[in-house]
Amino acid sequence: MRRVSEIRPAGEWNGTTCADQVVLDADERHRRRIALTGERGLTFLLDLPQATVLHDGDGLLLDDGAIVRVVGRPEFLVEIAAADAQALARLAWHLGNRHVEVQVIGERLRIRRDHVLEAMLTRLGARLTPLEAPFEPERGAYEPHGHGHHHHDHGE
Repeated sequence: MRRVSEIRPAGEWNGTTCADQVVLDADERHRRRIALTGERGLTFLLDLPQATVLHDGDGLLLDDGAIVRVVGRPEFLVEIAAADAQALARLAWHLGNRHVEVQVIGERLRIRRDHVLEAMLTRLGARLTPLEAPFEPERGAYEPHGHGHHHHDHGE
């Protein structure tokens, strides 16, 4: 079975040259080892030294030189806006206090749809907009290689 030899970050490889693509949600894109099958049927093994976050648009370079594009599967999310930076920080604190995965998009936050959290956020003055989009939550500060791209050993 083909194996992934390197992860090429989005924008750092020629996207028109991919042999196949895999569509994965946020949880599926946080992996160490998994056998995957692309949409065109290409099968390969992702086998990394540690769990790694794959991002929408990344290229998985296989040992035979083929590249498979990582595509973020759209998920049911809600975008959170607030009146000002202080109000947004307060909302972020409440979400963090509940250990909710959060994506920061400029001056807005995104979380997976959850009616209980949405009701709490509304009570706290948030403006909510439901949407479907790939989810790229912030990864914990204590996770090794938080950005997820492991290419070569640079003495880390």
